[in-house]
Amino acid sequence: MALQILFGREIVGMELNETEKIAIEIKKIIMEVMGDRIDDPEIYGIVNVSPHCQFEIRFVAYDYFPVVFNYEQGIIGCSIKCGKQFWISLVKGQHCYSRTDFNAYFSEAKKELELRIPDKYLIAKGWKA
Repeated sequence: MALQILFGREIVGMELNETEKIAIEIKKIIMEVMGDRIDDPEIYGIVNVSPHCQFEIRFVAYDYFPVVFNYEQGIIGCSIKCGKQFWISLVKGQHCYSRTDFNAYFSEAKKELELRIPDKYLIAKGWKA
């Protein structure tokens, strides 16, 4: 698999490392669960220096909130970004990558996002009946 999926261009002869593969896998799940409610998620800050691995996936949800999914050393989190240094966690508790059902995880994040957006807005955009 080339790096085209990750960075929007192909770099011939380079293989993805394990952290990049995890990031791409999670990005695909986010896109499946959230559908047209998000813009194109982007992967940032990949670190794959043994034993440390981390990355972020950033996207805008509902044309309303900037959201960041974090992965660091197998611990994950999903938050609304509020300014430069503040975050509102969408899924409570600490979650481990290896033990998380990501469809359920991002479905919960989706519900939490919708609770924070006015119904009139969601209805006008066609995201709520």
